[in-house]
Amino acid sequence: MTTTTDIQQAPAPHAGPSIAARAVDVTKTYGRGEAAVRALDGATVAIHAGRFTAVMGPSGSGKSTLVHALAGLDRIDSGRVLLGDTELSTLSERDRTLLRRERLGFVFQAFNLVAWLGELVQMLGLTDRLGHRPTELSGGQQQRVAVGRALIARPELVFADEPTGNLDSRAGGALLAFLRDATRRLGQTTVMVTHDPVAAAYADRVVFLADGRVVDELPHPTAETVLARMARLDAPTPTIGA
Repeated sequence: MTTTTDIQQAPAPHAGPSIAARAVDVTKTYGRGEAAVRALDGATVAIHAGRFTAVMGPSGSGKSTLVHALAGLDRIDSGRVLLGDTELSTLSERDRTLLRRERLGFVFQAFNLVAWLGELVQMLGLTDRLGHRPTELSGGQQQRVAVGRALIARPELVFADEPTGNLDSRAGGALLAFLRDATRRLGQTTVMVTHDPVAAAYADRVVFLADGRVVDELPHPTAETVLARMARLDAPTPTIGA
């Protein structure tokens, strides 16, 4: 008689990372006629939940447009954009606004201050600054307040567009370390547009765009590996027969 101990059970399939957001074959064109610019040309990417993803590419590659599409800030021409199981193209403008307010956080290059305190304030190193006005804070402190504001409602995703662009290297490093720690300690999902390989090295994964498409990705990046990959994207395409 066969017993349960005699039955060989097949190993469970390996579960990949859950997906917080995705773009599928997305196109987006600005302008018309001869002035038209195709910012996205069939871009496809999945954003892993609980991870810090950096988005990079040459100037004009479509990286900010892709992130704006994922965040529901821009409508797309074709393709699909999903936040979890919600397809953004099916939502009215009002519902898209509510979705951004309730489920997303944003950190921009400008400080945009309008600001769980407790652990969040302590992690940001702002405990002794809670009584200060924005004009009494340094640029780095102002940007950390902006990050705190983006995280305080515990959003599903935080989108950061060049968040260290106005900061010196020390303040920028502190901000990036916090975004990395928020991902690891708080389970936050963060997507950051950057042109800086040092900034990208704080992420868990870098996604590379060129000519409106996602063309490569790099897990566990370092500044050196990001630079090498960017150099490959920036290299001119060889002429056939040359």
